[in-house]
Parts: sequence; C-alpha cells; structure tokens
Amino acid sequence: MIRAVIRAVAAAALAVAAAAYAAPSLDAAPKADGYPWPQRIAGAERYAGDREGTVSFAVVDEGGELRGDHVDRIHNSASVVKVMFMIALLRQPDVRDDALTGSEKALLEPMIKRSDNQSANAVYERVGEEALYELAHDAGMGHFTTQPVWGLSEITAAEQARFFSRLERYIPERHERYALRLLTRIVPSQRWGIPPAAPKGWTLHFKGGWSGEPNWRINQVMLLRKPPRRFAIAILTREQPSKNYGEQTIEGVARRLLRGYGRFDG
Repeated sequence: MIRAVIRAVAAAALAVAAAAYAAPSLDAAPKADGYPWPQRIAGAERYAGDREGTVSFAVVDEGGELRGDHVDRIHNSASVVKVMFMIALLRQPDVRDDALTGSEKALLEPMIKRSDNQSANAVYERVGEEALYELAHDAGMGHFTTQPVWGLSEITAAEQARFFSRLERYIPERHERYALRLLTRIVPSQRWGIPPAAPKGWTLHFKGGWSGEPNWRINQVMLLRKPPRRFAIAILTREQPSKNYGEQTIEGVARRLLRGYGRFDG
C-alpha cells in the first residue's frame, strides 16, 4: 500500500519536478554555448542503433534541458541503484545530522567504490523499500520500482539523468561532501564507459552497474562538474552479448555525445 501511494504521488509530481528544475540554484551557471547537441544526439542514436541489444540514453545539459533517445524506456538498474541506497541511508533520521560511524562507512565505501553486493544487501535491508520510494518521490522518479532482487529495480535514463544532475538536493548537507567525493573514487577496473570519453578538467561523479550473463545489462550514470558548471548523462543497455561489449557500447555513445565538448568549456 505504501509503495502504491508513493508511486502514484510520484507520477503526479513528475511534471512539476521537471519544471522546477528549470531554475534551481544549482544551475545558475555559464553554459557550453553553441555546443551542437542535436547533431551529437543524432550521432549517438545512429551508433546505438547499430549495436546489438537495446540502448537508451539521456543528457541533462548545462541549461537543464533534457535530451536523448528512448529516455523513458524502462531498464533494470543493476548496481546504479546503489547511489539511491547510499542517499537513502544518509537521509535516515539517526544518520542525517550525525557523523557517520565506522560501520556505516564500512558499508557505503565498498558498495560505491567497488560495487560490493554484500554491502549493498546490508544497506538495502537497513533502509527498506519505503525509504527508496520516498527518495524516488522527492526526485520525481515516477517510473522507479524496486524489487526483492534489487538489481532488477526499474529505472529510466531520463529520471536517472535528472536525479544525478541535481544530486546535492537529496543528500543531507552534513554528508554532501562525503557522498560526492565517494562517487569520484570508483576503482580503476570500473572506470569504463563514460570516463574515457569525458572532457578533461571535469570532476566525474558516477556509478556503473552490470548483471545478467549471458544477456548482459550494462548501465552507467554520471554527474560532471566544473564549478559552477554541471551536466549529467545516463546510458542504459540490455541484451548485450558480453560485459565488455556493453562497456564499449556505453563508451561509444558517450564519445559521440561529448565529441569536442572541451572546445566549449568557456
């Protein structure tokens, strides 16, 4: 019942949440004026269409505009949902205003940095699905659904890109710096996909996820910051023939989206 009510309210609030993003304090920033997003989106669409499996992607650009291809298609989250787990824990009444304990850090850090599933199981059990739906509601995620097998949680590229683009809104102020820093400290073996394609000089806050051999789901979501500038990208895939192939798909989409972005750094 709680889940149904929260999802219904989230769906009704989705348009309001998207509109409210047009003028947040976070995006009172200069833009990459003149960046040819329509051409870059078209190039990424062509590339994705030639790849095996299914690909969806979304960008929330520096002006807060959502762009992409199949942005509302439902995908299973794999481990990108662990960012929601982290924030749900940081928002808990006994955590949000207090220093993190050693045991809490011992769960969050391996869960994010190296995508440890045992830590994620413990965090999921602690926060419960209600906390995830409350976060989803606050973020305007009308399509989000969690599952007992949390890697099958349902997400869309649009909602993940919007979520990451304004990530600080959902993190208690006491823990904001910690959470953002943690998302920059992904282990080298998991820095595939968008990171090799990202423009130089930007700070990358991101999480990837993968599951489902032999039909792989490979996903990645990223906030790119060069204060006061920021934008976000979500690339979601399924039915990839291998993990490596899916990682290459994400990198190929990202390279086409971000080609020459550094020339518009302002």
